[in-house]
Amino acid sequence: MGVLYLLGLAVALTGMVMLDRRFSLFFWRDARRAAIVLLVGLLFFLGWDVSGISLGIFFRGETSFMTGIVVGRELPLEEVFFLTLLCYLTMNLFAAINRALQRRAAAAVSTSADGRPGPEHPAATPTASPPPGGSP
Repeated sequence: MGVLYLLGLAVALTGMVMLDRRFSLFFWRDARRAAIVLLVGLLFFLGWDVSGISLGIFFRGETSFMTGIVVGRELPLEEVFFLTLLCYLTMNLFAAINRALQRRAAAAVSTSADGRPGPEHPAATPTASPPPGGSP
């Protein structure tokens, strides 16, 4: 029972990989850039954890669901997997939201089926023109 948490994290990471592959969100869009971003995020959060541990703020809680393997003082193996999942989830979510917003913006400027501008197209909104013969 000491591997349940690690197994749960591995299943969640597998789900992130499958979503990434299916929708080309992060690694399947640009593997080199994704690896760099994921590594930087992971190192940032590991540094954050190490700082918190050295200041006595963070400590390893004992539970029967964890392996008991530590990669550093008060830093369990599961924390590395959790932080990897956190960074991967964040980047997948960022890419998905960014894509949805881009599609929405593209749809807003496209024309309707009958050739008239869509409701958010600049040509669809009337503009006030100055009165003939000068300023008001």
